Amino acid sequence: MKFIHISDIYLGAEPDKGKEWSEQRAKELYETFDRVIQLCIDEKINLLMIAGNLFNSQPTVEDLEKLDETLLRLEGTRTVILGGFRDYISPGCAMETYKFRSKTVVLPGGRTANAYLKGINTCVTGYSYDRPVVENDVISEISPGREDAVNILLACGGDSQHMPFDRKKLARKGFAYAALGGNRKPVHILKDRMAYCGSPEPLSPADTGKHGIIIGEVKDGKTTINWMPFSKRNYVTFNIDVSYNISGEQLSDAIVDRVRKLGFDNIYTISYTGLVDSKLSIDLKRIKDRYNIYDIIDNTVPMSDLENMEAEHTGDLAGAFCRATRELPDISNELKEKMTMYGLEAMARTGER
Repeated sequence: MKFIHISDIYLGAEPDKGKEWSEQRAKELYETFDRVIQLCIDEKINLLMIAGNLFNSQPTVEDLEKLDETLLRLEGTRTVILGGFRDYISPGCAMETYKFRSKTVVLPGGRTANAYLKGINTCVTGYSYDRPVVENDVISEISPGREDAVNILLACGGDSQHMPFDRKKLARKGFAYAALGGNRKPVHILKDRMAYCGSPEPLSPADTGKHGIIIGEVKDGKTTINWMPFSKRNYVTFNIDVSYNISGEQLSDAIVDRVRKLGFDNIYTISYTGLVDSKLSIDLKRIKDRYNIYDIIDNTVPMSDLENMEAEHTGDLAGAFCRATRELPDISNELKEKMTMYGLEAMARTGER
């Protein structure tokens, strides 16, 4: 039995709202979901599991009609959907009442439920949200639903407000696989047996790293899974050291060069640090017009700040740090300057300064 495990697609969301690329990113969420469907067809997948937060919020009937039309392409694939804390299934909502024409099962909200798929002898068990916050441990109490079948758990959550659970207890339950959602970053908890697939597309600058989906198979009682990168774009953060009398134009060129190497489709948060004679003048418009720049952060420390810091900051952390560094014995002034600079940069980044 071959399966694909996805979660946290957030259809209907508009990532980075207000940015030039926001509208395009909203479309790309749907495009990525369409690519998942095509992969199911190409790989002859038996089961597509959606472990919560398919939608950014409770879907409308129109949303579900569009989804159903897409899922109708899956002639040989069954789909099981779990309601997450974003698209929870409350009494009377569209997700509860909609009748799918496609081979789709939605696990009902507010209780543990099973979906037994006879053709592939697989029982998918899960607990859909019926409200956005569920603080009790529901997941650890769920047991396999059918003795003579491949038992898979579909669950969403893990933090204090979203069904916290005991991973060790869950691992002892005996599921062939626990397909987890509610965490936008992938986490492989128990080899081939329990994993968060993460969101197939990153949704904010906090979602750094690669994003993708899980493809798995249960064969002769053994489960194997593989995580596959799938996102069109990634959020990337990098820093440039400008300590060596670099000009604003040189900094701009360095940013452009790094972006070219890392990829034009990605969305960037860039910082620059170092000890400088004066604040650098950068043509931010030129860079932001050409590339997807979420933010450029100046964490430099002017020499004038360094020289006056101790006097200007008597009684606070920055002043105490400068004084302690200055009084260090047997260390050159050059090294003291570097130590002070690095310390002040760290304070600037954390807001302690």
